[in-house]
Amino acid sequence: MSPPYVLRTVQSRAELEQVLALQRRNLKQHLSEEERRTQGFVTVAHDLPTLERMHAVAPSIIALQGSELVAYALVMPRECRQLVPVLEPMFALIEQLEDGGRPLRDRRFYVMGQICIDKAHRGQGLFEALYHQHREQLRDTFDCVVTEVSVHNTRSLRAHERVGFRTVHTYVDSTDTWAVVLWDWTPLP
Repeated sequence: MSPPYVLRTVQSRAELEQVLALQRRNLKQHLSEEERRTQGFVTVAHDLPTLERMHAVAPSIIALQGSELVAYALVMPRECRQLVPVLEPMFALIEQLEDGGRPLRDRRFYVMGQICIDKAHRGQGLFEALYHQHREQLRDTFDCVVTEVSVHNTRSLRAHERVGFRTVHTYVDSTDTWAVVLWDWTPLP
């Protein structure tokens, strides 16, 4: 990973504001079709009070270059599910799924609320580094991380697979076709 980045948890309101600014620049509706296809996108827009409440439950991981926030990966434990109502159906679905015959509702999981890397810093290993920082920081509390990725966001799907995620379910809703992907941190028996 280069140039030098610092990966750590969010520590201030100003950093959360930088998360929102990076998010706005990468929202699906703000990008051309070509950018969405080649660079990926994020679909959910948060607000500052929501991020502050999420951060109070479980701080998210950010990547800084100097004082500039260049990437983030939002931690969204089940306790936060009501903070973003558009995600409630995703949480309900995840809790109905099984992985290896074991219901996910019985596992200690959290949802990757969103991961985003500034365009100028892509391809430098930050995606993997953010997820590995998540595992280092959260594996004593959680067994796995789960998220949904649009099947049309092929860049993101490939990146999740490289980290170690695997698809446990695919479904279609009124907005898109989604892959529910899971990265299991429990040791193999």
